[in-house]
Amino acid sequence: MKLVTANQMRALEQRADQNGNTYALMMERAGKAVADAIAERVAPSDARVLVLIGPGNNGGDGLVCARHLRDAGARVALYIWKRAENSADENWQMCRARNLIETRAENDRDFAALKKLVAESNVIVDALLGTGVARPIDGLVKDLLVAINNQLTNHPTHQLSNLSPLLPRSPSPPRRLIVAVDLPTGLNPDTGARDPATLNADLTITFAFPKIGQVIFPGANAVGELIIADIGIPEISEIFQTYEILEVATARDIATILPARARDSHKGTFGKAMLCVGSVNYVGAAFLAGSAATRAGAGLVTLALAQTIYPLLASALHETTFVILPDDHGVLIPDAISVLGNSLADYDALLIGCGFGRDPQTIAFVQTLLEHIRNSQIAIRNFVFDADALFALAQTPEWWTQIAPHTAILTPHPGEMATLTGLSRAEVQADRIGIAKKFAAQWQQVVVLKGAHTIVASPDASTPLRARATIIPFATPALATAGTGDVLAGTITAMLAQKLSPFDAAIAGAYLHGLAGMIAEKEIGAAGVIANDLLPRLPEAMRRVQAH
Repeated sequence: MKLVTANQMRALEQRADQNGNTYALMMERAGKAVADAIAERVAPSDARVLVLIGPGNNGGDGLVCARHLRDAGARVALYIWKRAENSADENWQMCRARNLIETRAENDRDFAALKKLVAESNVIVDALLGTGVARPIDGLVKDLLVAINNQLTNHPTHQLSNLSPLLPRSPSPPRRLIVAVDLPTGLNPDTGARDPATLNADLTITFAFPKIGQVIFPGANAVGELIIADIGIPEISEIFQTYEILEVATARDIATILPARARDSHKGTFGKAMLCVGSVNYVGAAFLAGSAATRAGAGLVTLALAQTIYPLLASALHETTFVILPDDHGVLIPDAISVLGNSLADYDALLIGCGFGRDPQTIAFVQTLLEHIRNSQIAIRNFVFDADALFALAQTPEWWTQIAPHTAILTPHPGEMATLTGLSRAEVQADRIGIAKKFAAQWQQVVVLKGAHTIVASPDASTPLRARATIIPFATPALATAGTGDVLAGTITAMLAQKLSPFDAAIAGAYLHGLAGMIAEKEIGAAGVIANDLLPRLPEAMRRVQAH
């Protein structure tokens, strides 16, 4: 699903209005969608709703929402900021015909009425500004938001489950449900910057397309659960062409990417993955990556291992085969490349690096592999570079010139990305999308920049120095534990072995990994999940995606 800027959204709305889907009709659909989302979570007969009404279309959406909730049986009050009295405002007049309580902010000294309304409400709807934020919030609107925030207890945020509606909804809403219409007031729709006065939402209903600021941090923390409501605006290609492509992955997208599993398949149907992983200090990384590749559907998984650690893995992994490589006290040496190369003829994907360590001999092993790739001495043409293999790349000047374009996937976390690029970790984190796209274009390879809402960037084959990016809509502390990166690398390699393109393999693998993490969090908790817990949940993640 495409992400939009505020300007793109305005252009799409203008085109829709010109084509007969008028602003009034879009407003009616938007407000009704908000009301319906609230009614699904709080029974209207039990709802005491406070709707914060602003001056523009966002406020109009709020008025429509208020009317529909009142008609459904909710108690509804309006708190109005900066919206002029206008007899031509049909939505306001329809609310007045229903005798809704109205309070104007400019007449509410010390916000006494506002505080009373907040105390009496179990649903608060923010329809003040939406995407209209162009500068820091100040004046009366800032003061009223601060007054509300001072009254509210903290609410937990929720994952972007609308983009992948595969997780069970919480059995009950928060004690007080905070709902944002299109965008929480104070959240920049393009950058994700969050004003200190922003009213964090438990639920945001946005319209037609998600906005960039809703899915990047810190903005994503203010959104809560995000629902994209259809208000009749089609995708118009020329409006998107003015910007580089940016998307967010959805369950539907992943369902179209995953390979079909025909009943008459055999193991060769789903590809052969070679994983050159592990060292004497990091045996578990090899186990996790190999197990993930098998769980993610590769037909045959082979581990290429240092001879010293082979017995440990052979006793733990019964579904994989093995290539035993020469080593020096459990670390790989450059001479191992010839053994590895001779074993790769029938394989579809090669993972390098999980648990390698940074011994100089292993760095030389990776650099020797690059030379063999450059000289076409390695039969395989699809690679995943992870963990310490990325460190070895960083020690190799212009390493990307030794690999054919569009054949490799790199999976750095922010620290590894900093090492690869020469930037600081803070610089990487300050512009995750921009940095991932810039270096995907420079290196001409797919970059998976890991973290909360992982970024998958790919060079645009048709336009030099241009890249596209997809955001993976999962952020959970359950994945913030050792070994989960090895599971991700194995999952992506399995997708690559199943003949997906590098970009699709990276998106599918990262999405399934993130969803498995969310399932684990739901079943186990935010703390206490270990990387091994993800393995049996990868097939469940695939099942949920394919059933969507």
